Amino acid sequence: QVQLVESGGGLVQAGGSLRLSCTASGRTFNSYPMGWFRQAPGKEREFVAAIIWSGGVTYWSTYYADSVKGRFTISRDNAKRTVYLEMNSLKPEDTAIYSCAADGYYSSTYYPRYWGQGTQVTVSS
Repeated sequence: QVQLVESGGGLVQAGGSLRLSCTASGRTFNSYPMGWFRQAPGKEREFVAAIIWSGGVTYWSTYYADSVKGRFTISRDNAKRTVYLEMNSLKPEDTAIYSCAADGYYSSTYYPRYWGQGTQVTVSS
């Protein structure tokens, strides 16, 4: 089992930045996939970003939704059992509940096994 706790959400003006954190407990953290999803009011949950073990020289591969490429960055610190989502140049349409996800697999998109409770991000215009 894996438990996930998100933090870092809040209210920010358009053009601003936020960093979300997700700390995992339970199973060994070091190599399983991690990612972020979001759900805006009245919309379905959508994939945002994932960081997947790829081995070799780069070790980790990152994947992003087209809507956040170039603005969001996902990273992880295995020593702290934490994955981050750095969000820059935020837009009102980024307003959503952001949920951390873990384990599972990536095949064209991310299919996680575990979910966090979510943290609210609100971007004002």
